[in-house]
Amino acid sequence: MNVVVSKSPSVVVRPSEPKKTSATTMKLSSFDVGLVRRTATALLVFEHPLHDAAETIQRALSQTLVDYYPISGRIVAAGDGDNDVHIECTGEGVAFVAASANCALKEATTFFNRPPGAWTTTTTTALLDELALDYPGEGCGGPTDPLLLVQVTQFSCGGFTVGVTWNHGIADGTGMAQFLQAVGELARGLPSPSVAPVRWDDSLPSLPPSVAALEQLAMSLEPLDLARLGIAVPYGLIRRIKAESGELCTTFEAVAAVLWRCRTRAIISDPDSLALLSFPANVRKHVGAKNGYYGNCITQQLVMATSGAVASAEIVELVEMIKCAKEETAGQLVNRSSGDYDHLLQAIDLEQIGHLQYGALNVSSWRNLGFNKADFGAGTPAKVMCYGKPLQTMPLCVVGLPCKGSDGQDNVFSVCVKQEHVDAFLKELASLA
Repeated sequence: MNVVVSKSPSVVVRPSEPKKTSATTMKLSSFDVGLVRRTATALLVFEHPLHDAAETIQRALSQTLVDYYPISGRIVAAGDGDNDVHIECTGEGVAFVAASANCALKEATTFFNRPPGAWTTTTTTALLDELALDYPGEGCGGPTDPLLLVQVTQFSCGGFTVGVTWNHGIADGTGMAQFLQAVGELARGLPSPSVAPVRWDDSLPSLPPSVAALEQLAMSLEPLDLARLGIAVPYGLIRRIKAESGELCTTFEAVAAVLWRCRTRAIISDPDSLALLSFPANVRKHVGAKNGYYGNCITQQLVMATSGAVASAEIVELVEMIKCAKEETAGQLVNRSSGDYDHLLQAIDLEQIGHLQYGALNVSSWRNLGFNKADFGAGTPAKVMCYGKPLQTMPLCVVGLPCKGSDGQDNVFSVCVKQEHVDAFLKELASLA
């Protein structure tokens, strides 16, 4: 079926009333500055109808921006340095589009009821591209760019999707999920958000210099043209890995180990080259961030090994390496320890950076961020997924939540291999199922 999404013209949504504050500018922390030109997109799918979904969410969005007023501002460079940036709390607003699709959700099977395996078809990606707004070009961060883009698409059955794209410098995934939960609370008639938002927390420590330097280096790289894949990792495989590990093993650790080995085997050309794995860790509890803080408060944990070692390792061995990296999270910020980052900076040959860039893999988990708790009046979403452009500065996999009513699989959005390596990557994944 040819699904057509019709969009109304984009409108600007501003705070419904002025926020009583003397703050006209707001600092960005060292956690934020490396992300101001990066975007993130979340797509939430709601099966049950909501009367005037677009109008309801638009009105609640305007009300929520009163308390979350920095989101309606703009990111501005105060000087020539990349680190000298802040939020101008101008109240200029966010972009909003109401849209409709000419079919029911269940008819859009390539999107909503994707079978186990992977999707690479242009039909699927074309539909997903139509369900969320995006910034033009390769990123955002210009002085006129809104920090948030929202699209509500109503399907003929009454179900709807909410596509949210944001400048990553304003919030991490946990922060954006908190914001959407607040929009939902006001849409349902609550007088104010149940969690008072905090955007600036001057008690946060700064990132260790080597960590900040590598994040800046990653953002300065030329984007790679990677294939967009949707992957289903069966729970049977995850349970088997957990049983074989002999100790507590999380779903994320199992899935990350599978992705790391399968991808390394698919792209390996030199067994002595580095196959880096990184993953973000929410460090709010480690640094004592204030309750309600929605700015970025994540640090990337790093696992270093050669491609040959990763390709030949047992999955449970990789799980153990990932667990060890997770245990170092607190020390990285509290004790200012960044051992693997220091070693990597020393080992980087800038002339070979392209090979190192493609050899690296970032695996993120959206399982516990809170997007699944957003409720605009029709219940929580049946599906939450990450979505993004094929052009990425770093190969990426995002582990999502299973669909409601699914028979058991972890859904992964992936832009981690070039088109020439897609078949080999999928074959490696299939061999483990």
